[in-house]
Amino acid sequence: MPARPVAPPAGGLGWANLGMDIVSVNRVRRLLSQYGEKFFERMLTPGELDDCRTAGGLDILSLCGRIAAKEAAFKTLRVRGRFLPWTDIVVRRSEGGWPLVELRGPAAGMARESGISEITVSISHDVDYAVAVAAPIIAPTPTTAPYATSTSIEQ
Repeated sequence: MPARPVAPPAGGLGWANLGMDIVSVNRVRRLLSQYGEKFFERMLTPGELDDCRTAGGLDILSLCGRIAAKEAAFKTLRVRGRFLPWTDIVVRRSEGGWPLVELRGPAAGMARESGISEITVSISHDVDYAVAVAAPIIAPTPTTAPYATSTSIEQ
């Protein structure tokens, strides 16, 4: 059987790898019940967990949305043979309430390798599922920048 074609890596002019993920609320609720909040400390930073808190504890829908957003962001990187660096992809709530993605450590390195300068993400959730879609922002290179000139600027 022939191998399935693989999409080219991100970074080419006009090329972007979208990422999408869906998370079951029931599954996360079961994991929280079985293992407690400590289980999610491997996936989320203390700040992300704080963003998911309400007066009654962790908000399951917010937790599911963060997990889906991290998975979706990782999928935009299209790297083979690497595990998702959970705490290096940080999804925080902006002052306006929308999610922001910050890449750190190995995740930032993977993005650079793929020509990605940032990742934007959208999260939605309902009673049973949370979904997230992520899109990379491709870093322009000197040859693809719309107004690139032949002179270089040293910093």
